Amino acid sequence: MDCGTSMVKYILFIFNTIVSVIGILGIVYGVLILKSIGTIEVNGQVGFPPQALMPIVLISLGSVVVFISFLGCCGAIRESVCMTMSYAVFLLILLILQLTLVVLLFTNKDKFEDAMGNVIENAWKSDTAQEGGVFDAIQKSLHCCGENSALDYISKGQTLPASCCSGSCLIPTNYYPGCRGKFVELMSAGSDNARYVGIGLIAVELIGFIFACCLANNVRNYKRRNAY
Repeated sequence: MDCGTSMVKYILFIFNTIVSVIGILGIVYGVLILKSIGTIEVNGQVGFPPQALMPIVLISLGSVVVFISFLGCCGAIRESVCMTMSYAVFLLILLILQLTLVVLLFTNKDKFEDAMGNVIENAWKSDTAQEGGVFDAIQKSLHCCGENSALDYISKGQTLPASCCSGSCLIPTNYYPGCRGKFVELMSAGSDNARYVGIGLIAVELIGFIFACCLANNVRNYKRRNAY
């Protein structure tokens, strides 16, 4: 095999090894965030709070990246046209999906924030007065109070739950801010980071896609020439 093809082969292998490490670090980071967020218990059922969405997406994306990178490493080392092209196709699909997501995040920021606000609004409507209910668990997790503020409870003549306050709820300065604003702010910051990380991943994946296509084409031509 010529020197150029061998160089592309090892560049692709090193490239995918680095990407695999990045994917594993992404999974570890997502797990650590998920662990710090913790779980909530509602009516005996244990689950993740709404803010766990971002780390779950990060863990899922990292797992996909590791799988695709492993396929690329194997294809490069074994000089397999089938595996290398499969890697390129998977990478292209992932690239298109990420590009679509980044464009949607850039062009629909207001809709995204409204959707995140609706999550809190629906949770508030579901069980405003239930101690140990969904919203109470969200308040404990986010350190917030009411849909918009503690006034949401006061205006309904309801006693503030302990999850609404840092210390005694008899002191107004101990009230946490509203859950809607805090959750939207949290998710908006996460989406901003996701957009720029997504752009970086797209650039990296495009390079990997080009190298994979070059390697597969060179290996195919080399085998065709040797067949005669």
